[in-house]
Amino acid sequence: MQSSRYRVALLWAGEQTTRHTVKLADTRLARIAEALGHVGIETEPAVYSDELVDEVHAQLLRADGVLVWVDPINQGRNRTVLDRLLREVANTGTIVSAHPDVILKMGTKAVLYHTRVMSWGCDTRLYPTLAALRNELPQCLAEGKPRVLKQYRGNGGNGVWKVERISDTQVRVRHAQRGGVEEVVSLDEFVARCEVYFIDDGRMIDQPYQARLTDGMIRCYLVRDKVVGFGEQLINALFPAPVGGVATEAPQPGQRHYFPPTRADFQSLKKQMEDVWVPELCSRMDIDADALPVIWDADFLYGPKAVNGEDTYVLCEINVSSVYPFPDEALDPLAREMLHRLKVGRAEPIVGTRN
Repeated sequence: MQSSRYRVALLWAGEQTTRHTVKLADTRLARIAEALGHVGIETEPAVYSDELVDEVHAQLLRADGVLVWVDPINQGRNRTVLDRLLREVANTGTIVSAHPDVILKMGTKAVLYHTRVMSWGCDTRLYPTLAALRNELPQCLAEGKPRVLKQYRGNGGNGVWKVERISDTQVRVRHAQRGGVEEVVSLDEFVARCEVYFIDDGRMIDQPYQARLTDGMIRCYLVRDKVVGFGEQLINALFPAPVGGVATEAPQPGQRHYFPPTRADFQSLKKQMEDVWVPELCSRMDIDADALPVIWDADFLYGPKAVNGEDTYVLCEINVSSVYPFPDEALDPLAREMLHRLKVGRAEPIVGTRN
């Protein structure tokens, strides 16, 4: 282990009562702290809640950097207060693993719309207002194919709906959040349910339902612009319901399995991601490659088979706010990327110079 020159806070949402008692070695981030230590980075826990924002702000000003794990929606709260804090400390020179402005460009469902013309894209539509959803969704459903609607920011299937037309006035819907059931409701009722997703500059994204959903989802894990591992999982919340399956709960999701970046059958996806999609994403979303998140991932569903029989992939979402767990092979690249940013961003480390 190298001698420590830098101090990095590992920040996650937690209870106020644990802020001053928790030890990193007892948390899920213990191995990340260990990997950072191997490259000479000292770590400390930073338990966050909106009520503790001033205390956490003071802590981050004493740190060289911060790695953040906070979902965009957590127990009914969003990241508005936290993102304001992270912008403030970033402006003082503290290295932030994923800057809030970068998250807004690539870590919301809107990225699916803005990159729809890329080869990972599909017929993606955006409803900026509830009125737009009410007016345009019926025309979209009239094409006869099921759609998947997603709220602007969310996680865990929250605000993700499969919608299929039954008649001019009725639709079959299923919420992807755990415990969701397939229902037949009026189109007006479904639109009314979506009103909550348009609060505070919200919007909804609309994509075609991918028929190969039952083949599973592939998650590409990246450190900055390099693929460092894969995940594979059966995401079955929106599986077609069995015959007579209306009002039956979706099956539980399958376990995610993790693989190194060398997995043979994912090499074409890895090459496409690194050589084509990441550079194009940066260009279209006006993101400097050096400002890409330290750790992030992109979820892909299988698209239609190509003419030559090879798989195609459709982007499902990009996760930036709270990427964990991930393959063990990502630990060392993550630590070295953080060290690189600290060296470039802070010529004078502050460990040992501030109390």
